[in-house]
Amino acid sequence: MARRIAAACGLILAAAVTAAPASAAGTPGTTGPAGTAGAAGAAPRAPARFVALSSVDRTIPQDIRYATPHNFTGRPVDGYSQPMCVLTAPAAQALHRAQQSLVRRGYSLKVYDCYRPQRAVDRFAAWAGDPRDRAMKAEFYPEVDKSQLFADGYIARRSGHSRGSTVDLTIVGLPAKPTRAYRTGEQLVSCYAPRSQRFPDASIDMGTGFDCFDPRANTLDPRVQGTPHNDRLMLEHTMQAAGFTGIPEEWWHFTYRSEPYPATYFDFPVSAASLRFQPCTRTSPSTTVSKVTSRSWR
Repeated sequence: MARRIAAACGLILAAAVTAAPASAAGTPGTTGPAGTAGAAGAAPRAPARFVALSSVDRTIPQDIRYATPHNFTGRPVDGYSQPMCVLTAPAAQALHRAQQSLVRRGYSLKVYDCYRPQRAVDRFAAWAGDPRDRAMKAEFYPEVDKSQLFADGYIARRSGHSRGSTVDLTIVGLPAKPTRAYRTGEQLVSCYAPRSQRFPDASIDMGTGFDCFDPRANTLDPRVQGTPHNDRLMLEHTMQAAGFTGIPEEWWHFTYRSEPYPATYFDFPVSAASLRFQPCTRTSPSTTVSKVTSRSWR
């Protein structure tokens, strides 16, 4: 049975990899084409080259933060119908190669976010424009005035995640420990507090938590030294060797260099139903210092 499942997964991935890129992309830099389903008003669907990461590598834990309240908005985000990682097939394959490299050293990747619908990006922008909503400030942006999130580049109206080949992730030790559920209303601790005090998500020490709106999250911030510095470099070197490029502002953010949709921003929901090739396995449970004025990578 296991061999038949593996063979089926291989056929799904091969079909996704060889599928022609969507031809209705329209003007570069615009949202689309998400392949609107036949019935009027039906949810858009992904092009054939998108897959569930769990169909390519089920060993990578998924802690999809925007499907939960544990993110900087304090609530599940529009467009995340299921807590699963969806990527273009080439990016998922490259992530599998990175995982194989780490597993040989006693580590594993853990993903926080993968493909992100444009509607989720729009929700972030709307949240950033509401000065009254500061429920998660103490953890995610303790020293940043919310009115400056656009100017400082922490929030943007476009995200590379919406192109389907960008991933936010960290490294955990093996065996991977499960991450406890976030409890809405629990006391928040700064994202750059010592690891022993931050929310326990099983990550090795990266110096800050995920989605920390602070210069300390810059990959080479001089205040981050010793083990956290070395851990960031291990992640960066592993991802680069697998074909990804990081950014200096966020240690967790990487884009597959040969992304198949470099100028198209999609808006289909994050769900198995959005995919042309359905996942052959269930998504793994969650283990379950410069200012830049314009960014499209968040």
